[in-house]
This record gives sequence, C-alpha cells and structure tokens, in this order.
Amino acid sequence: MKIIRSIKKMQQLAVQLKKQGKAIGFVPTMGCLHEGHLSLAKQARLDADITVMSIFVNPAQFSPNEDFKKYPRNFKRDCYLAKESGVDIIFHPSQNLMYPKGFQTYIEVEILSKYLCGKSRPGHFKGVATIVMKLFNIVNPDIAYFGQKDAQQARIIRQMASDLNMDLKIKTMPIVREHDGFAMSSRNAYLSPTQRKDALVLKNALQKAKDMINSDEIDVGKIKKQICRIINSVPSLKIDYVSVVNADTLEDIDVIRGRVLIALAVKIGNTRLIDNAIIKR
Repeated sequence: MKIIRSIKKMQQLAVQLKKQGKAIGFVPTMGCLHEGHLSLAKQARLDADITVMSIFVNPAQFSPNEDFKKYPRNFKRDCYLAKESGVDIIFHPSQNLMYPKGFQTYIEVEILSKYLCGKSRPGHFKGVATIVMKLFNIVNPDIAYFGQKDAQQARIIRQMASDLNMDLKIKTMPIVREHDGFAMSSRNAYLSPTQRKDALVLKNALQKAKDMINSDEIDVGKIKKQICRIINSVPSLKIDYVSVVNADTLEDIDVIRGRVLIALAVKIGNTRLIDNAIIKR
C-alpha cells in the first residue's frame, strides 16, 4: 500500500493508472476508521482495479464552536486497517496543501444544503462539497463511495456531480451498525459507556417509526410524535431535529409516500449524533 502526501504526485499517479486502463475506486474519509469506512473500501475493491482512500480532517466543514481540534486522529491505526481492507493508496495531504494561503473558492449546493443538518450547521456542506470536489479533481476516480449514515451529504454530493457534469459514479452504501444496532461513527469515540447505552434510543426510535409505517401509518405528524417521545424518554439526549422528508428533495412531507428519509440528530453531552432510515412505500 502506498501513502501519498503530495497533490501533484497523486494527480500524476491517477493519470498513469487511467492510461493503463485502470478503474479507480475512491473512498474519502476523515480517518478514525471503523467498519463503516472499511465496508466502502471493500466494495471499491470489488468494483474497481485500484482503491484509493483519502484521510484528511477537513477544517472547512467545522464551525468555530465545533470539534475540529479534538476530532479523533490515529493515522498509524488507519493505515493498518486500510491495508487489511485492500486499499492500494492512501492520499494524506496536509491542511496547508489543501487550503494554501489565499484560498478563496468554494462549492455550494444551495437548496439541499439548507435542510436537516444544514439548519444547525451553517456552512458545513459548503465545506464538504468543496473538499470533495478538490479530492475528485486530485484522485480522478471512476467511482466514489459514501455511507448512507450521512444521507444528506451523499445526496448533496450526487447533486454536485450531476450539476457539474462530473464523469464518475457516486455509490451510496448501507449504514454499518454494531451488534446492538448502534450506527458506527468516528464520533462514537467521544461517548462514555453510559452515554453509549443512552444513545441506543436513536435506533429504537427509528425502529418504532418503521413499525408504524409497516402497520400502515402514513401520518407523518403521528410518526414524529412517537419518535420524539422515545428520544425524550432519555434525559441525557437533546433533540436537534427529527425530520421525515422526501429522500430525493429532502423537503418535509406530511404523508408517507414513495421513498422517504427519516432522519434524526441529537446531542448527548458535547457530542452530536445522527442516524436515519430510508423507507419505500
């Protein structure tokens, strides 16, 4: 497995691989890898000739009061896990290379970024779209992989790729959960054992919503009420949002119809957690 830190070297290698007829599968990450990330790498290994993973904690997607400085980092461990999962190349640039002095160009997917997490994290998705666009230009992938856990992010990246006529495929992979159903996340490392146990209520709330819909409940107001009741039963959790939206437009809906995204965001202590489920009816 190669580790490349230079943008120019990564670009040159991508050009060489394309000349050899190699398809590049790309997994962008901020490191602190878990089985969710590794599932993307394993899928890339199946789909493409070369698997590239980026590890870069992107400052542009953190607001001043968020956790950029304390975001978990363990590059040595990440390299071991990536290699074990079949990654061929890790692209690990510095912040100064990705955002040099005088940097002033950003990408914004205007409408989709206003919903869900965009309401409480202004500017977040502008930072996400910008870094992903830069990485696409550097790695030149044929397929890029994103996790369904960050459903809004995946939808925004698909929109960006479509709007800007990008010659690649965006593949969204299922949420990877722990044995008890808890959605894997790098931020789970912040949780104490008690907080980890309390946070299981998110999975339970989503399951209640699924059960209601499977029992032919289509009133979104009633479904959201039950989700909030379950989450609020755990005093340590504070709801940021509970939303039931059209999975494509991310707009709020009143009735369950078609492909629907049920999305949750809560804070427990200083940690913000998200989870979601997609229902087709």
